[in-house]
Formats: sequence, C-alpha cells, structure tokens
Amino acid sequence: MLKRDVVKLALAGEEVPYVPWSCSFTLEAHEKLARHFGREEYDDVVNNHFCRLKSYVGLFEPVGNERYRDIFGVIWNRETDKDIGVIEGQVLPQPTLKGFQMPDPLDGRLFENIEQNIAANKDLFRIFPIGFSLYERAWTLRGMENLMMDFYENPDFVHELFTAIADYNIAQVRHALEYDIDAVYFGDDWGQQHGLLMGPKLWHEFIEPQLRRMYGIVREAGKYVFIHSCGDVDELFDCLIDCGLNCFNPFQPEVMDVFELLERYRGRLAFHGGLSTQKTLPFGSTADVAADTHKLIEAGMPGGYVFSPAHAVEEDVPLENLLTFIEIINSQTGI
Repeated sequence: MLKRDVVKLALAGEEVPYVPWSCSFTLEAHEKLARHFGREEYDDVVNNHFCRLKSYVGLFEPVGNERYRDIFGVIWNRETDKDIGVIEGQVLPQPTLKGFQMPDPLDGRLFENIEQNIAANKDLFRIFPIGFSLYERAWTLRGMENLMMDFYENPDFVHELFTAIADYNIAQVRHALEYDIDAVYFGDDWGQQHGLLMGPKLWHEFIEPQLRRMYGIVREAGKYVFIHSCGDVDELFDCLIDCGLNCFNPFQPEVMDVFELLERYRGRLAFHGGLSTQKTLPFGSTADVAADTHKLIEAGMPGGYVFSPAHAVEEDVPLENLLTFIEIINSQTGI
C-alpha cells in the first residue's frame, strides 16, 4: 500500500495498517539532524508521508541586515527567528486598500517544479500549502493591534480586506487544482493558550464566511482541506467540519485533550500533530518521548490521525528526543 493510501485511510477515520506521519523541523533543528546524519537531506531516514509541493524560492527578497520582503511587501526581520521572522512596519498604515496592489496569485514561482515533485514522490500524499491564508495575512499587512481595532472601528474595511485575500487564495487554489494534488493546506493561527485571539463572535462574523468560500473550492474538486491553527480552538471544530475541513493541525496537547478529541471526531475530522513541543520534546526524557509517541500511535490505529510533533520541532529539543520519536514511528513498518 502506498503511503498516500495510508494517509487517505487515516483521513477517512478508517483502521490503518500503521499510523502515517509527517514531521517538520525548524532550521536549527534541521541543522542538528543534518550534523548527526552527516548530510543535508535525510528524507530516507524520517520517511514522511506528505509531499509539500509549493516552492517559496525567490518569494522572499533579501533587503539587507537579515531583513526579507515577501511578495505582499511585508518586511520580515530574521535576526532571531530564522524560519519566519518578526514583522517590521506596516504595508497598510491606514484602513484602506486604496493604492495597494495584491500580488499575482499565479506567479510562476508559486508553482515551480510541482510536476517534477509529483513525479519524484509518487508514493506520497501531495499537499499544496497556503501559509498566512486569511487572518494572518491581514494582520501582517495592517499590524496586529490595528486589525483588532478595525474589527470594531472599520468592519467594512476588514470585510473588504478579507475578501481580497480570499480571492487571491482562491485564484491560486484553482490553478493548483490543475495538478494531481491531494489536498490544500491552509495556515492561519486563530488561537492562544486559552481561547481565540479575536473571540468567537468576530471569528464567525469575519473569518468563517471566507473559509466557506475557500474550502468549498477544494471540496468541490474532490480534494482534502487541511488547516493549521495554533492554540485553543477546538470550540470551532464542528463549524470547521461544516465549512469543509478534513484535517486539523497542530493538535496541541497543552491546550486540548487530544485523546478525547480523537475519539469524539473520528470519521468526521482527522488530526495531524499531537506530540508536545512545549513540554515533552524539549524538557522530557527519551522515555517520556517514547511513552507519548506510543500512546499517540495506539490511539491513532483506528484511524483519524497522522502523527507529528504538534509544531515544527524547535532548536531546544535534544537530539536524543528527536531520534527517539523518529525511530519509533519508522519501527511501525519495519523501516
């Protein structure tokens, strides 16, 4: 059975021959593993089941002093955070889109090498990711504090901004669907450690309508919808299912009962993540990591689950803990 097929069984909430997995690492964690294995590429060791097809090469233009400009014009300071960065300035200092030009959603760099990647990874589940897909893209342009005030003071502008961002994403998704992909993976953090950043009322008023539009395009094409949202957002799961969601990530055990949710939603919503990146991986022993990994695998065998650390693994995770969960997930298939 192809890895791709095992993932599809898991997404359907059906019993799997083993729990599939797809793990990611920050630049610092990647370098730690690369040093250990003595090579930059070690896909054959981790054996992930997802193939992320989108190319970001050239989409962040260096502007000096470890600053990068993205295709929306946002400046990212990567002096400390090497993977994403911290935003400097505001592209939209006023609550208006006048004079602002959205980037080209069909920029060829966004689809570069997709066909080659599909051909080279026929065994894998093919995902087209769209990061900063709505709320996050809005606040990167407007500023977090300004956008929060705009919800109340400039609601028409927020609707206009969110609609423009969703239109951009939809145009990009429609083109991506011309390729033999399996899923579109949206990224859009809505949560904090306790509840939603903007609260449920504003989420349903401003965000939900655009999700229904974006997710609907994917589901109408017969493909899967994934969402990545950090934080305590499980109050949204039933609504997200109704919008068309198939799989939720990162599934943080610090903010939700992952085992209860697996049982409750199996067959309606699948989960990707679950291994603690806030506690167990950075601060636990190898025995702790092994125990939590085995527990997640056992809970995921009836379906509805793709194993992963709850987020891209950070620099603070000891090498021994990284190697522990990598060895255990591979041992399921005798690799």
